[in-house]
Amino acid sequence: MKTKTSSTTNSMDRSPRPCGTVALLLISLALAWFALVPQAQAACQEGCDLSNGNTFLGDDALIQDTTGLDNTAIGSLALSSNTTGSYNTATGFQALLSNTIGTFNTATGRDALPSNTTGGDNTAVGVEALISNTTGNSNTAIGVVALLNNNGDNNIAVGHSAGSNLTTGDNNIDIGNTGATAESGRIRIGTRGTHTATFIAGIAGVAVTGSQVIVNSNGKLGVTASSKRFKDQIQPLGKTSEAILALKPVTFRYKKELDPDGIPQFGLVAEDVKKVNPDLVACDDDGQPYTVRYEAVNAMLLNEFLKEHRRNQQQEAAITELKSALAEQRKEIRALTETLQKVSARVEAQEIAPRLVTNH
Repeated sequence: MKTKTSSTTNSMDRSPRPCGTVALLLISLALAWFALVPQAQAACQEGCDLSNGNTFLGDDALIQDTTGLDNTAIGSLALSSNTTGSYNTATGFQALLSNTIGTFNTATGRDALPSNTTGGDNTAVGVEALISNTTGNSNTAIGVVALLNNNGDNNIAVGHSAGSNLTTGDNNIDIGNTGATAESGRIRIGTRGTHTATFIAGIAGVAVTGSQVIVNSNGKLGVTASSKRFKDQIQPLGKTSEAILALKPVTFRYKKELDPDGIPQFGLVAEDVKKVNPDLVACDDDGQPYTVRYEAVNAMLLNEFLKEHRRNQQQEAAITELKSALAEQRKEIRALTETLQKVSARVEAQEIAPRLVTNH
């Protein structure tokens, strides 16, 4: 097996160095090729560097490597700038073209990770995937022009143009979504208008405890924050909640395309609720009533319940006070009755005495 005479001569001596038992066959084919094409301008170079564990195939692939270890470069100019970077795999024209000292990178596809210089632990699969990354680390881009403009860290993008809007953001996951400039810590799945329904197994029929998840008008999922840390202009509801007294609950069935089983439902009609209080309705992208904010309705119901409860407490207190006053009045009446009875008895006694004397 032929090897390079020295790892430091890689950039100077790029004559073909076949590896293994197929060397003689490759040389014969090469001679036959040049016999048929005397005007050939360049040779496809292939070989391996046993001292460093590097393998290359393609014109100027891994041409400047000096001490890099265990690199694989397949394709013209693949890893052509690498000097000391190790454990990189580049497959495709200009894949990892600019990498010099970056390590543990994998680039598969034409111009995949071509601008990377010192970034490490990146994976780019697809034409021009991670094309702008220079120093970003631990990014994974799978798809044509995935993470096209990104130079951040720890991003994952899957799909054509996935994460292509990202520039310097970190820790994002974009699946079938172009992402947003410089955002971090976001998960985006699908594209509005393109993906119109979501089916996820392992949710329906699975018991779980926790907070209720809601979706805002932008498609963002989350849990409604109740802490005052997130609130401004906190005021009592007062009479605002009285609007729910005009609501008209109904029973209904969803149309067949939504619910083939036609299960009876109970709730409100968004258009009717909007007439009572527009703040209780969420609209779609066209501004049409779409759903009722039942969590807001519940808050109003609670306020009305508490108001009624306070009224009941006040009435009970008034009744208790009246009962107490009546009890005092009864006592006074009994005392007065007893006094009257005593006075009446004395008067009657005084009337009887003269009558007895006269009779006697």
